[in-house]
Amino acid sequence: MSWAFLLTSLAVVATPGTGAVLTIAAGLRHGRRTAVVTAAGCTLGTVPHLVAATTGTAALLRAGGTAFEVLRIAGVVYLVVMAVLAWRDRGMLGVERDTPAVSTARTVLNAVLANLLNPKLTLFFFAFLPQFVDTTGPGALTQMLGLSAVFMAMTFVVFAGYGAFSSAVRHHVVERPHVVRRIQRTFSLSYLALGARLATTDR
Repeated sequence: MSWAFLLTSLAVVATPGTGAVLTIAAGLRHGRRTAVVTAAGCTLGTVPHLVAATTGTAALLRAGGTAFEVLRIAGVVYLVVMAVLAWRDRGMLGVERDTPAVSTARTVLNAVLANLLNPKLTLFFFAFLPQFVDTTGPGALTQMLGLSAVFMAMTFVVFAGYGAFSSAVRHHVVERPHVVRRIQRTFSLSYLALGARLATTDR
């Protein structure tokens, strides 16, 4: 395993994206436990990308324009809905005191969906990861699974760190309504920006 892979993977994981924003929102809204569960859900959301990369589905999606467009549109719609919820102070992105608990299953599902259509992960598993795998050797699958496991572990640790930090400052945030509104609107604009980036992503 090369340092180039580790450093690039860390850069991909640490760069704020859909999963990171969602985990930070979970920490602010519900606290550390929900943030950690969200981080785990975001990590699980990388599995479909890995499966696609190892089974050749990636090539099929890239070759089939209709399939790619359907996935891209679904991702854009999902991000726009999340942006609207954040702006209107409703749903899972609101930051308030004494917010009702959200079930673990729903938290994981929301996180998986957030990362399932993340274009950053698509590029990582379909374009970047294969560069570090000897595709001509008999252990290509094992290498890909091993590198993917490292990437997933890194994803969980970094996202859990984001969530722990946001939950630690939660009580300071909820006591300042103007800060809450700014955070909510930042979430909203972040999701709109991510949606715009996905909408302009080419195959």
